[in-house]
Amino acid sequence: MTSSNVDQALGFTIPSRHVRGRFVRLGPVLNQVLSAHAYPPAIERVLASSLVLGALLGSLLKDAGGQLTLQAQTENGVVSLLVADYKGGELRGYAKFDAERLAEIGSDPTLFGLFGKGYLAITFDQAATGERYQGIVPLDGSSLAEAAEHYFFQSEQIPSIVQIATRHEPGEGCVAAGLLLQHLPEGEVGRERLHVRHDHPEWEHVQALAGTLRDEELTDLDLPLTDIAWRLFHEEEEVRVTETTALTKGCRCDLAHIRDVIGRFPADERVAMADEKGIIGVDCAFCSRLFPLALDSFVTH
Repeated sequence: MTSSNVDQALGFTIPSRHVRGRFVRLGPVLNQVLSAHAYPPAIERVLASSLVLGALLGSLLKDAGGQLTLQAQTENGVVSLLVADYKGGELRGYAKFDAERLAEIGSDPTLFGLFGKGYLAITFDQAATGERYQGIVPLDGSSLAEAAEHYFFQSEQIPSIVQIATRHEPGEGCVAAGLLLQHLPEGEVGRERLHVRHDHPEWEHVQALAGTLRDEELTDLDLPLTDIAWRLFHEEEEVRVTETTALTKGCRCDLAHIRDVIGRFPADERVAMADEKGIIGVDCAFCSRLFPLALDSFVTH
């Protein structure tokens, strides 16, 4: 295994088919994120999938300071909250769940079993313009990948393929990977979207090729992502690699920032936050770190 095979997002285009794509594969970075919490296997898998999806979508951002956040919320689901966050190649994420109810539904629950009636919110924050765009879709289907496909079709009207695979090997930890393919308008002036056309052989051809990709290939740490692209699309006139993005663990909790936020509360509210020893404990849900702040450190002399 080399660094080019893992913890990376690879962008590519197939110009003759008007298709853009992304591969993502996570290994050590994924395990760094997961290690902050002792997640059961079912929660580990769904969080790993959300981090891959976050990297697939986040790496599409042209704004280097932009941020992509995935948030799955449910109505009385076993998983009450699932968050994955991407910014500048940095990933973070966490899940809140009911351990007792999870044990009752077995070791391999369905998406509905985990979330019940749930919704996936996909939020794009553009740092350059300060604009925020959010789309919300039901957590329908059998996977987060299917929910993402529904999002692109409903909110963006972009036909898309999303495939995500995870595996866990003893001694190796968790590996997760994904593919995103999208059919785009032709040329600068655009053209009709596929859903209003009677035939779309270009996209059907790409769909057929993508359908041959196996989960084992996606998660094979010895197989470079560029080799997967070549295996799938080598018969095309040109497959053009557009960029690669190194992916890292990036929790943005910072003691100075936390102190500044807590310092904005009125003094009586800070007193209510403190324990009997005069310590305000602030817990970062992403990295599971506790930041102790002494109450008297906020006193202005």
